[in-house]
Amino acid sequence: QVRLVESGGGLVQSGGSLRLSCTASGSISNINAMGWYREAPGKERVLVAVIRRGGTTHIQDSVKDRFTISRDGATNTVYIQMNSLKPEDTAVYYCNAEGSAGLGRHIYWGQGTQVTVSS
Repeated sequence: QVRLVESGGGLVQSGGSLRLSCTASGSISNINAMGWYREAPGKERVLVAVIRRGGTTHIQDSVKDRFTISRDGATNTVYIQMNSLKPEDTAVYYCNAEGSAGLGRHIYWGQGTQVTVSS
């Protein structure tokens, strides 16, 4: 099993920056990829960025010029740096991990952290 603990959310004005952290514990050797999703009020939860075990990344087109995903292997922590924040970035941000053991596949979620961007 994998546990994901998030931190770094809060209130920021338009144009400001935040960095979110997600630390994984448990069966971390089985994790294939970790990512960040967000769920805005009244909208579906959507992928923002993902980083895979090999180090490749994908960032959603709408934010790729402003957001960056990275990792610290020593602490099993994934970060998302969010710059030039806009009110439409307001959402609950969730850390996600995808893992496998044998032929099984598992998906894990953090508890979510609120990001609010004021105009």
